[in-house]
Amino acid sequence: EIMPSLVGSEMCIRDRAKTVPTWFSEDAPNKTPEEVDTWFAKQAEQLLAVAMAGEVDAKAFGEYLSAIKRDTLENLEAFRPNTSGDNDGVLETVLSRYRVNLLVDNRHLECAPVIYDDDPSFQSLFGGVESVSESSNTPDFMRLRAGNLLKAHGGMLMLHLRDLDAGEQGNAGIIEKLHRFLRNGRIQIEDTGGSAGHSVVPHLLEPLPVKVKLVLIATHEEFYALQEEFPEFAGHFKILVDFVERFAASPEIYLAVSRYVAERCDTLGLKHFSAAAVAGLLRAMHRWVEDQARIGTNYAQLETLIIESASVSPLSAPLVEPADVETASRLRLLRHEHYEKELRDSITDGELMIRVQGREIGQINGLTHMELGEAGFGSPVRISARCYPGDRGIINISREVQMSGPNHDKGVLILQSWLAASFPGLAPLSLNASLVFEQEYYGVEGDSASCAELYALLSALSGLPLPQGIAVTGALNQHGEVLPIGGLNEKIEGYFRVCRNLGLDGKQGVLIPAANRLHLMLDDEVTQAVEAGQFHILSIGHVLEGIEYLTGMPIGNADEQGHYRPETVMGRVQRALEQFSDIRKNNQQTLSFLVRDRRN
Repeated sequence: EIMPSLVGSEMCIRDRAKTVPTWFSEDAPNKTPEEVDTWFAKQAEQLLAVAMAGEVDAKAFGEYLSAIKRDTLENLEAFRPNTSGDNDGVLETVLSRYRVNLLVDNRHLECAPVIYDDDPSFQSLFGGVESVSESSNTPDFMRLRAGNLLKAHGGMLMLHLRDLDAGEQGNAGIIEKLHRFLRNGRIQIEDTGGSAGHSVVPHLLEPLPVKVKLVLIATHEEFYALQEEFPEFAGHFKILVDFVERFAASPEIYLAVSRYVAERCDTLGLKHFSAAAVAGLLRAMHRWVEDQARIGTNYAQLETLIIESASVSPLSAPLVEPADVETASRLRLLRHEHYEKELRDSITDGELMIRVQGREIGQINGLTHMELGEAGFGSPVRISARCYPGDRGIINISREVQMSGPNHDKGVLILQSWLAASFPGLAPLSLNASLVFEQEYYGVEGDSASCAELYALLSALSGLPLPQGIAVTGALNQHGEVLPIGGLNEKIEGYFRVCRNLGLDGKQGVLIPAANRLHLMLDDEVTQAVEAGQFHILSIGHVLEGIEYLTGMPIGNADEQGHYRPETVMGRVQRALEQFSDIRKNNQQTLSFLVRDRRN
């Protein structure tokens, strides 16, 4: 809105620059002071009328006109034409004194400005002074340049909080200056180019009022750190908007994603996707968050898949098809499968001892999940248990050698609590039981193997063998309820590929938590194997359901005295614990007798 004022000012000043030199003509009559004042008053009225057409401070603009009048009268000689008759040169020299520096020009915008500064600095945010050569005649005020805060006046400026880190080299003090701006709503343009530090340009002593919405983009950790380090600054950001990583899928969401895919294809110059191919993209977005009912919000990852799918599509095909999306996904897996392939080959070659056929006592396959940057994969690991009489309870060998994390240790302690609570008449249990992840040399973390560890322990106590073709994943709580785990699809697919290499026999599969069923988004190869009966996926809600399936023997229910029927899983475990208790009591009595005998 201020543009008409600026254009009008330039026009009137140009008119003045042409008129004043005529006063020096030999034919021109001498101007009286009254005539000069009248002429200037008329000029001022014209300028003010033009200025009021825009959003202008009338008082400040009036002071500006008075300053022009005073400067013109004090420097009339500057308007005198030179002897060479180069009046155009005189005109431009005069105009340089009154030229307008347009700091922000938003004429091309159809709405309020929205600016994203991905590399903020003092100059990019607050403006600065353009450097010129010493021989330049450019006035200082014409060297002023607006920063993004001023350019975003009336609109919005978005910044990444991590880019404002006061510890970053060259960024020290940005947060403090931003804090001053948020406090008073004014910007002072400073010269930051000199070695002497920041200096205010003398031609712009008054700070400029600016109204802008400042948006900080940050992780939760970054924002909480800001609140702790700069609480007053953080206090200016009253509205916290959480960007979720997933949201409920619906026809409206699918339609919005389809439009996004079409927009990306147009913008990037790619061929468009067929409806079935878009469905393939949507399936991939479900898979990224491992949820059949929710869809991921990682649009950067989606754009990458769009580009890769279009790049593998045949040139002769008018549209990208589902097979192209599948090919792009498979190629991405191949680019990241080197480490998984090495592990799989080690299992195939017998270096890592994993059995997927037959039955063993006290031994079961658990499932691990490994993250390697953007890629992740699952792999089986053998878990074994040994039991004998004693009073140390369950010994977590990984913990004993400091190779397990707190979450894994927590899972083992919960396992021990559940076992003791299941046989209250025998508490404290006369048991020494060792649990170990075989051939695991890099440490163990997470509680998703606690169900598998319990099954290995119950097998060792009951003497019932477990099928080695069924791998188990899932955590349990103190009540025996099986809890959901992460990395489900990659765990299952990784184990399937191991079984495929060792030979599928129709008896292999995985045992997963029932709470994870909605997270199943398996690739086509595993899905087809399940449909053909070559691979099985079973789910359980309680830990005892799993041991019943694995052993093929009923679990058993305790009577009022806490006893289980003999030919049940829990009955056999109870009998073993009773035998351990008897052995320990006999050993204690024998030891006591030997001590008394020695004293005698």
